[in-house]
Amino acid sequence: MSLENALQSLKQGEFVLLHDSTGRENEIDMVVAAQFITPEHVARMRQNAGGLLCIAIDNQFAKSLELRYMHEILADSDISNKEMIMGLAPYGDHPTFSLSVNHYQTYTGITDQDRSLTIKEMANIYNLENKQKKFASSFKTPGHVPLLIASQGLLAARQGHTEMSVYLAQIAGLTPVTAICEMMDAQTYSALSIDKAEKFGKQNGIPLIDGKELIEYAKVH
Repeated sequence: MSLENALQSLKQGEFVLLHDSTGRENEIDMVVAAQFITPEHVARMRQNAGGLLCIAIDNQFAKSLELRYMHEILADSDISNKEMIMGLAPYGDHPTFSLSVNHYQTYTGITDQDRSLTIKEMANIYNLENKQKKFASSFKTPGHVPLLIASQGLLAARQGHTEMSVYLAQIAGLTPVTAICEMMDAQTYSALSIDKAEKFGKQNGIPLIDGKELIEYAKVH
């Protein structure tokens, strides 16, 4: 039932809370479909989540934009401090970070208005014919919104918030581009616990989905 509620919520341009799993990052992200994002969404993620606000994109889409993972870009660069490049994270995965971008019409790039514009315009490119050309002419890097590239094969390859949120958008029949932000706890100075996230979800009418449920659904479908 929670999956149906989550898909309904995404289709209506509303938030979903997404927990990866206790054995992984064990974090809950606020997720919204990028095509519907407004400055109000960004403000709420900033105030109620407080982690890093990123754009997660489908692997095929990333390829069409000629995007690569940041750890690959750095490995091929001439920086001498190659030992600094992130290998596997403590929870066992490669990071999905690529470039960080601002839309060219933003000013500083960090305001709620600026970030929502950057995120929405990223989703808009998905349906265009010449995606790469539009991407290169419309965005600047480095910027204030990191791009995350979902693994090819999505949940079969990696079970992170990047893949899970993109998969949710896909099965909801939406553009496979999402805005995601980790929920932090200002009392414990760590990630928000599942109990507190459940309470927040109930108080604000936001469905919470467990990554395990999503993985099971993906296996069946």
